[in-house]
Amino acid sequence: MRGTEMLIRRALFAKSSHHYGIFTYPFSSFCSHFHSVGHKDRYFSSKPRIDLSCINELDDAFFLFRQMARMQPQPSVVEFTKLLQVIFKMKQYSVALKLFDEMRQSAAPMNEYTMNILINCCCLLKRVDVGFAVFGIFFKQGYNANVVTFTTLLKGLFLDGKVADAEKLFKQLLILRLCEPNDFTIVTVINGLCKNGHVLAAHDLLLLLENTIYKPNVMAYSAVIDGLCKVGMVDNALELKSRMFDKGISPDVVTYNSMIQGLCDFGRLKEVKDLLDEMVNHKICLTVVTFNILVDSFCKEGNVKEAREVLEIMKQQHIRPDIVTYTALIDGYCLQGKMDKAKELFDSIASSGLKPCIISYNSLINGYCKNGKVDEAWRIFLEVSSKGLEHTITTYNIMIHGLLSEGRINDGWKLFNDMETRKVHPNLSTYNILLECLCKTHQISEAFSFLRAMEDKGASPDIITYRILINGLCRDGKLEDAKHLLNEFPSKGLQPDCQAYTIVVGSLCHEGFVDEAKNLLVKMERSGCAPDSVTYNSIIQGLLKRKEVCKAMPFLEEMYKRGFSADAATSSMLINHLQVYNKDVVLLEMIKKVVPKI
Repeated sequence: MRGTEMLIRRALFAKSSHHYGIFTYPFSSFCSHFHSVGHKDRYFSSKPRIDLSCINELDDAFFLFRQMARMQPQPSVVEFTKLLQVIFKMKQYSVALKLFDEMRQSAAPMNEYTMNILINCCCLLKRVDVGFAVFGIFFKQGYNANVVTFTTLLKGLFLDGKVADAEKLFKQLLILRLCEPNDFTIVTVINGLCKNGHVLAAHDLLLLLENTIYKPNVMAYSAVIDGLCKVGMVDNALELKSRMFDKGISPDVVTYNSMIQGLCDFGRLKEVKDLLDEMVNHKICLTVVTFNILVDSFCKEGNVKEAREVLEIMKQQHIRPDIVTYTALIDGYCLQGKMDKAKELFDSIASSGLKPCIISYNSLINGYCKNGKVDEAWRIFLEVSSKGLEHTITTYNIMIHGLLSEGRINDGWKLFNDMETRKVHPNLSTYNILLECLCKTHQISEAFSFLRAMEDKGASPDIITYRILINGLCRDGKLEDAKHLLNEFPSKGLQPDCQAYTIVVGSLCHEGFVDEAKNLLVKMERSGCAPDSVTYNSIIQGLLKRKEVCKAMPFLEEMYKRGFSADAATSSMLINHLQVYNKDVVLLEMIKKVVPKI
């Protein structure tokens, strides 16, 4: 795609020989069978109405269409478009396109609404290029695009990740006055920018639109606030909320939910309380989503008791907890290792009039695996199918990881093979789990062979993949190979992160190559990757294991200056060394600085 101009040009001047592969027949056939509908036919028809209530499945839709195609006189364009709309609402977009193909073969009437439905189907299938081509063909037949058409095309561009093209098209709408953007157009653009990671661009656009006739509404502000919160810019989101009030726009529950989620993610619970008070003062009712955010936040903080209290408040407010509420609580109990409580709550879901979903099962299976109860996890894993649910790739990943973590290597690989047999396709997480198993069992050659095999299957290794390999090489004492792989990161389109450097630096110290470790630390900082607490603790532990306390001292001093503390393992090793060198005053003073006070 070379830009919006090229897209529109291709659409408007599409040759009749073009065939895009989604349709059963080429567009030339479409053009030759195109039935133009006059204004009179579009809005006034004495033709009989069609009963669409008989459609319960796709076969019904095709049967009804074929009946309609044989009717004399032919049903109106409204009836054919309604039939397409029914299939669209069933989310059967490819089927809608196939039916459309049959419509043009039978010269069924069409109008702008037909065009918009079809374009929407193309966009939701991430074939916005076909959407533009369809737009061009209708345009050449005398149909005018409206705001719905352009908004749909914008949505399609964003769904396909073509942000620059979407921005160009939106600017052309404004400059050339191709249509009058409405609230939904504005929200589509702002939401599209945010979802594609261009939050600041969305923020700037919002402020720009404030000074035009296209005033953003509460949905536009909420989209930007949500985007800011998701990238950690919660203070900016709160400022934008204040700006909304200044502009006379009242935030709604969606706006507040985004900010509450953002604050919870950073543990700023006091400010959450302030926002909840603000909602009450503005008579904004809390929804199940609001309560779920709070329940989930308390559970992640390890405070299930508070989460249960929120659950009781929900019931008092006559807000029915949903499966998300219960799944968050199950996660909370699992994190605390209270598997009996988690299972009890899981079993109570049915008595609440709900059915456990696969995510609930995943949470429980994960809890059992993390708490070393793999046999119980396996029993729940097998139960999934009997409940009419299908294992997802996440379910398999959790179970494979659980089996491998307990040393049940053959069972883990067997489940991986079973997954592929059942046409559940592995993702990068699956490959990384198996790769880590190979590295931990000192099968480095096999790990690199597996890396090539996963690449052959279309998987693109990420920084986690290469960190696993570097760690495996270091474990096997192959430091030169580990350093070489670290240096290859840029050629693979990756930037070494703090964890990757830390693995190599720690291993160098452990093997006694302190000067080389220092040089790598300097290189690390020059690349804009500052060492963190884990880096320093790793270095110091490596040196203390070699009983090189003197060499560890400069790193301890540096760690203290940077505001880091010794972790539990480093603290224990320092105290043990102090018992050996009980007259080492310098070491004692350093321990006082870096070991956290109990």
